[in-house]
Amino acid sequence: MTVDAIRNEITEQLKRIEQEEQVRILYACESGSRAWGFPSQDSDYDVRFLYVRRPEWYLSIQDKRDVIERPISDQLDISGWDLRKALGLYRKSNPPLLEWLQSPIRYAEPYRTADQLRALSSQAFSPKACMFHYLHMARGNFRTYLQGDQVKIKKYFYVLRPILACEWIEQFGEMPPIKFDELVERLLPREDALWNEVQQLLERKKAGEELDYEPRQEAIHAYIAKELDSLEKRAHALKSADATIDERLDRLFIEALQEVWGLVLPQ
Repeated sequence: MTVDAIRNEITEQLKRIEQEEQVRILYACESGSRAWGFPSQDSDYDVRFLYVRRPEWYLSIQDKRDVIERPISDQLDISGWDLRKALGLYRKSNPPLLEWLQSPIRYAEPYRTADQLRALSSQAFSPKACMFHYLHMARGNFRTYLQGDQVKIKKYFYVLRPILACEWIEQFGEMPPIKFDELVERLLPREDALWNEVQQLLERKKAGEELDYEPRQEAIHAYIAKELDSLEKRAHALKSADATIDERLDRLFIEALQEVWGLVLPQ
């Protein structure tokens, strides 16, 4: 399928979800390797969205499913979170959600909600919580895929990116950019063995080469091992989010219901 055909299919799938689930999609974007800038030829399209149900759905004491997922098919992996769930995670500085909001590939944004969340992101951002999230991701991928003399070298990207995200958080005190290239350009020293190995791997990945098991990359491996040893102590030294934004998020939730469904509150 061409890129245009894929986008059209994604749009149709999102419309179908709205009809079948009786929801309205507030925002839909690409996440994962395509948004990060290093997809493989066979990478899925990881579509993530935020949605809101009719107001009466929320007026219940019952626990209800607050996620919509569709089976992975034809390169499409589509899932979304109910807005109330998303806001609960947002107040905890949830990194995947914060990444979705800054994705460079957006499929739908017909309402104000996503832009309102972006405007609040500096208040919701917790350096400590986000750094521990990325550290956990880096450790898990390193332990699972990069042990031994022969490693699945494309997984270096899935360890390097969260490590560089940690470095960004520590240096700049803000949510890291989603693009891997920008992290590399700003944070890695140029013209040494580490820079050269990363650039060579990135060029091969962008050219569509399938990176499988190969001898480990010594400079990248040494950098990862060194950073993983020190990141946890550095993460503990960071601060949590300062502001409490619960009231603002309550208001944002009500405003979304008003904008989407014309909700009228009693005086």
